[in-house]
Amino acid sequence: MVSGSTSAQFHAPADLTSGAVVVPPLLERFMGIDFGKKRLGVAVGNRISRNATPCRSIVARGDARLQAIAELVREWEPQALILGIPYHPDGAEHVNTRAATAFGRQLAMRCRLPVYGVDERYSTIEALELGADDADAAAACIILEQFLNTLASPYS
Repeated sequence: MVSGSTSAQFHAPADLTSGAVVVPPLLERFMGIDFGKKRLGVAVGNRISRNATPCRSIVARGDARLQAIAELVREWEPQALILGIPYHPDGAEHVNTRAATAFGRQLAMRCRLPVYGVDERYSTIEALELGADDADAAAACIILEQFLNTLASPYS
């Protein structure tokens, strides 16, 4: 069964790629997050333009990270969050995969928004290769634009 979820829950990358979860067309504004143990990169974008803009990086730990994201959610008013989930180059999970997934569940509860996890392998490397001043925010931008490009056009 394919579900179009707008409820506040975390959706793993495999749910999106398998088609088990479909992002509802009514969701247009998104916030992308590049997960890291030391920093989070944040970007915003929308379904219509399929473009994302880097916001900033957050350097915080524990509940302060969730609070900082919640403040940005209030400011930018996204309808869903897109969280980069790190994997090994071969696709295998590792400790940061599990930490990002747990963080995604916490985000969904705290922000009361759906959180869609996406495979973010190489996003920070790509941001650095592009010469980004803030590699974490630029990586969030890359993650979000990759996600936006997978969505059906709002005009189709």
